[in-house]
Amino acid sequence: MSIHAVLFDLDGTLHDRAATLRAWLAEHTRQFGLPDTYAPRFLELEDHGYRPKAQVIPQLVQELGLPHDPQTLLDTYAHHVRHAVPMPHAHAVLRELRARGVRVGVVTNGWEDLQRACADRCGLTDLIDDLVISRAIGLSKPDPAIYQLALNRLGVSAQHTWFVGDSPRNDIAGPQAVGLRAAWLPTTHPLQGEAPDVILRDLRDVLGL
Repeated sequence: MSIHAVLFDLDGTLHDRAATLRAWLAEHTRQFGLPDTYAPRFLELEDHGYRPKAQVIPQLVQELGLPHDPQTLLDTYAHHVRHAVPMPHAHAVLRELRARGVRVGVVTNGWEDLQRACADRCGLTDLIDDLVISRAIGLSKPDPAIYQLALNRLGVSAQHTWFVGDSPRNDIAGPQAVGLRAAWLPTTHPLQGEAPDVILRDLRDVLGL
């Protein structure tokens, strides 16, 4: 079956969120003189972005007995976007898809200003046709409606479209519920009973879907 479009998740799929956070945490810990245990515990508590930083940072301050105001530390989190980097092979894959006439969309949860800034910083904005952000439209993954909206905006059908993402929770059953085929990129959580149509080794495998 011919492929007319590919929809991608952003964080952990086209955006190397893990590398971005490591770079930000190095700057963050230097700026505030935080202990060596801060960064690894931060990553553990925030669970690839599934737990709000407004919960994570106060817990860290309490656990580590830090003298810092949690809000002051939290306010610097927005600066992590300055360190945003794309996932390996992201640019080459997106360019090749568009060269083949395949439409490219991104569907992501998050705040509109941060996710748009992230896409810009990663050099993705000019390589995609549409960016659907949960906070901008009032829908969040894995609600099937957000994937259908993305299809409608691109003017493509589910049967001719793949969804590519790293989240077992957000990027498999939700897309499949509207007829998309789901390709899973294993960069964050392991599968726990979810059944993607394809498991990718890295983004280059998208070109063989």
